[in-house]
Amino acid sequence: MKKSKGGFFKRLLRFIIKAIIVFFLSSILITVIFRFVPVPGTPLMVIRFFEQTFGDKDVVFSKDWVSIDEMSKNVVVAAIAAEDQKFPDHWGFDLASIEKAMQHNKKKKRVHGASTISQQTAKNVFLWPHRDWIRKGLEVYFTFLIETIWSKERIIEVYLNIVELGNGVYGVEAASQKYFKKPAIKLTKAEAALLVSAFPNPFKFNPGKPSGYMFKRQQWIMGQMNNIEPTIEFK
Repeated sequence: MKKSKGGFFKRLLRFIIKAIIVFFLSSILITVIFRFVPVPGTPLMVIRFFEQTFGDKDVVFSKDWVSIDEMSKNVVVAAIAAEDQKFPDHWGFDLASIEKAMQHNKKKKRVHGASTISQQTAKNVFLWPHRDWIRKGLEVYFTFLIETIWSKERIIEVYLNIVELGNGVYGVEAASQKYFKKPAIKLTKAEAALLVSAFPNPFKFNPGKPSGYMFKRQQWIMGQMNNIEPTIEFK
């Protein structure tokens, strides 16, 4: 009986070790592949598909991958201005913003996040959307991977191609076609800022029918764009 138990735990340990090795190797491999190949889909897209299929919504899916050279610089600058102004310089994490958010969350009921564009990209590409400690731990790992293997240009390119911008609408190209009837490369500064203003909650904020808050947010983003555009240089 003792030998049987000992054999079981040894087999279990070997299985766990093999599973960990497979996870690390496969995660590195897929990250390398996505360094060069368009990301075909994300866990969130799959979740939304099943929500539409088994819910009361029509199944809608609009996603058009474009390279960063086929995007207006306005939308790249707008995203950085609104979401992560230290993006060109940090290594995936903004420690000052994390500390500030932690202090805020201790005092307020409404939780503030401090995720960088790199963290959001890692989460969107590889992980599920709901918050929990396991996902946050994996988010740190995948953020480290993409910051190590991808360039900053690739990170922002992937981010802007998979970001959710409405029911079944993913990426700035599909969103630009839907809301402004033009390709993303032709977005003006005002249009790019309005589109990015919907990033925090694409179901609440509709660039096609902007609210007063969105217009205020648009003006703030445009002001930030003017401040940071001359300084943006990816490392």
